[in-house]
Amino acid sequence: MNLERQYSIEELITIINNPIARVIGDKNIKATGINEIHRVVPGDITFVDNEKYFNRALSCLASIILINKEVEAPDGKALIYSDDPFRDYVKLVKFFAPFQPQDMPIHPSAEIGEGTIIQPLVFIGPNVKIGKNCIIHPNVTIHANTIIGNNVIINSGSVIGGEAFYFKRRPDYLDKLEGCGRVVIEDDVEIGSCCTIDRGVSSDTIIGKGTKLDNLIQVGHDTIIGKNCLIAAQAGIAGVVNMEDNVILWGQVGVQKDLTIGKGAMVLGQSGVAKSIEGGKVYFGSPAQEASDKMREIALLKKLPELFDAVSKLMKNYGISSNLEINNKDTNNIE
Repeated sequence: MNLERQYSIEELITIINNPIARVIGDKNIKATGINEIHRVVPGDITFVDNEKYFNRALSCLASIILINKEVEAPDGKALIYSDDPFRDYVKLVKFFAPFQPQDMPIHPSAEIGEGTIIQPLVFIGPNVKIGKNCIIHPNVTIHANTIIGNNVIINSGSVIGGEAFYFKRRPDYLDKLEGCGRVVIEDDVEIGSCCTIDRGVSSDTIIGKGTKLDNLIQVGHDTIIGKNCLIAAQAGIAGVVNMEDNVILWGQVGVQKDLTIGKGAMVLGQSGVAKSIEGGKVYFGSPAQEASDKMREIALLKKLPELFDAVSKLMKNYGISSNLEINNKDTNNIE
């Protein structure tokens, strides 16, 4: 999220209002944005509260880092020491992007382009921009700050810009990371019925030009989907995924967070993508692997009983005791 103006370190300390907060490093740095660590750029504020990720945070592009350990600040950065960086980061988000209640279906600040059709029972939040010649079908919800291009179709029941699914586990509850990001839908995108596209926690969730989504699809926070992708029904895509152009996900594919799917990859139905995969190949299975390898593996597995029987008979011929025989009675009583 870009801030409306530059904020000094002193102003940030005032907003946080934490009596133990103190600055390490360059106190003259100005904040121009706020971002969760996956999408930071110079001038951003971010946070880290787990020593496992300290090196990543200290070497990232962010200029101001909330941290719960007093360490030396890298050149050109300011650290704000805090006993609870997550809590203080949320304070900043709530200050820069407060929730705006709304008692009307279309907020007066929304901009709707020429030729766009808004069907009954559509909700459009503040600062939404919708381009030309779009069709927004009944019961669609478009939350604050969403940007929609030209010639976009959104079918009934879909929710654009809902809150990110991002929580910190506390000893006795789950603490919510408040979001301040957006959804950006580029030209010529079609979104089916009952899809949910979460806004970024601090950056943008992006659906690239010409991409088509079937019904009942979930797209997580800060995910970037490239141009001309096809995503079939019931696919679930976690947060911070980079899906390059011309990717196809068939029905019920699940995609783990924070990975890349290469250009032109195709993932067959009911597969689970657990790590980054290369473009230009077809994948199947969970965890997904190249489909030809997976099909060969399945074919070999079907031959295992036959192989067991053959080996068992061979061992009997040589008088060798064998435990390879498959006993149907035993397999029916597995505990």
